[in-house]
Amino acid sequence: MGDIKKRKLPGNLYDPRLRYDYENREHGTVPADTTREPFKWVSEVAYKNVHRIVARGYDTTELVEAGYGFADMIFIDFQSRIPLIEESEMLNYLLILSLEDGLSSPAAISRIVAKSNVYLTQSAGASILAFGHAYGAFSAFGNMLNKYLDMVENEEKSEEEAIDLLIDENKDKEHFGISELMLKDPAAKRIFERAEKLGVSRKYIPFMKKVVERAKNKIDKPVDLDMLGGIGSAMMDLGFTSEATWSIIAVTRSFGAGAHWLEEVEREGYIRYGETLTPKEDYDGPSEKPVPSLEERSKIAKPFKSETLEEWMKKREELKKLFGSGHSIVEEIEDPRKMQKK
Repeated sequence: MGDIKKRKLPGNLYDPRLRYDYENREHGTVPADTTREPFKWVSEVAYKNVHRIVARGYDTTELVEAGYGFADMIFIDFQSRIPLIEESEMLNYLLILSLEDGLSSPAAISRIVAKSNVYLTQSAGASILAFGHAYGAFSAFGNMLNKYLDMVENEEKSEEEAIDLLIDENKDKEHFGISELMLKDPAAKRIFERAEKLGVSRKYIPFMKKVVERAKNKIDKPVDLDMLGGIGSAMMDLGFTSEATWSIIAVTRSFGAGAHWLEEVEREGYIRYGETLTPKEDYDGPSEKPVPSLEERSKIAKPFKSETLEEWMKKREELKKLFGSGHSIVEEIEDPRKMQKK
């Protein structure tokens, strides 16, 4: 092809601090015997060779032979430490609680996706993404606790003041961890009881228990600790960050989704594209209407056009009654500059 035409390089590619000379770099396919340094990632988590896989310095085969289990390995991967027996038992308890949720919405989504002749991984992924902010609520919940605990530890607020402020600012948020969901189900409260029995209730659980009791008095409807608050607090007392909790619980739930996928496929099979028909009995929208001619269009069209703000608001209120328009959905985007950083 001849010499490649010289051109001025963009940005900082002439910077002498760069490791490579971009002006004289290779073009096209690099020969197999090149001396160019290969791309590589460096990891603090693990390495493997033909003899063993080593995670955080521990030979995983030796861990298994010594009797360590899955919960222990999670501590090693995320915290680079061997956990206490009580810590491992507590994490195992939380993983079992998180693995299966019956025919919940995420499980139903997993089964619906399975009907479309997809891979197990796609069905499990759909299940995870269908569960409360794609499990991001664990991250938001943990950041919330850290924010108000920091106020107490930095002596900016008393514990009572911080708890009241936490409730006032978060009682309507989905990541609050306190709701009406578990009024008849003791599972969330049992998490705290189990942690206290094992001696792994340290900082977050005692604080969250006080928040729950105060919330019962401040909120004008029956509320109690829910699974988000129970699991989130216990995981952080075990030393996991809220983001680590997010990923651990999400992957755990995917095991349950896998079982739903298998049962759906083996029991019901697949649905071919276009095979399923929706009966009119499942439709509750507007009655059937004649399709207008293009000549009639200008006479019956109702554009979303307003001359004043009041008129615009009135039209929007009307559209809120039309499900599927998106006008009744409230989206709240938190200012990232105000988010707690840990």
